[in-house]
Amino acid sequence: MDQTQYRTGAVQPLTGVAMNKVLRNTYALLSMTLLFSAIMAGIAMTMNWPYPGPMIVLVGYFGLLFLTNKLRNSAWGILSVFTLTGFMGATLGPVINYYLYRYGNGNEIVMMALGGTGVIFLAMSGLALTSKRDFSFMGKFLAIGILVAFLAALGNLFFQLPALGLAVASMFIMLMAGLILYQTQQIIRGGETNYIMATVTLFVSLFNLFTSLLHLLGFGFGDD
Repeated sequence: MDQTQYRTGAVQPLTGVAMNKVLRNTYALLSMTLLFSAIMAGIAMTMNWPYPGPMIVLVGYFGLLFLTNKLRNSAWGILSVFTLTGFMGATLGPVINYYLYRYGNGNEIVMMALGGTGVIFLAMSGLALTSKRDFSFMGKFLAIGILVAFLAALGNLFFQLPALGLAVASMFIMLMAGLILYQTQQIIRGGETNYIMATVTLFVSLFNLFTSLLHLLGFGFGDD
């Protein structure tokens, strides 16, 4: 699930001051939305909220994503970002509870998924910030790959095939890692100057990374 309009071809780098401003604003907003999302997930877990179902999640996600995109150049865009990320955090709470209660080592699975998400984010961000290689060629590949993975995930809602579920989770891990690398370099090279949309892209990447790692780790290491 991603909203980014991918760009290919060379782009002019931002000046050092402009790049630092976009990066600073993006990471500041990302940190706050991650914290807010974690709080909402914690509330959902404590209150034992049920999972609302795939259709409600998809409608809520894409609706709020559309709203954020429309408001991205105004102060209301900030409120929309927090609404979107808070909603996603609330839907994540029941998922985490499932792993905590489904598996005897649920705590370890959740922590490993969280740690893996952090390591991948730091590694991809660091590569984007230090590498001189142009990763803009990844744009079309990521767009197509995310679409294919999303359609496969929708199909598996009906077929419930474990092998397909694992394949989709693996695809999302690779694609989201690539998206973090791509999006961060887009900021550096001037391809993305709107920190609100950059924040949403990175947040969605982290969200999908975490849930996909949960799925793989639960399948491979979960103790019934």
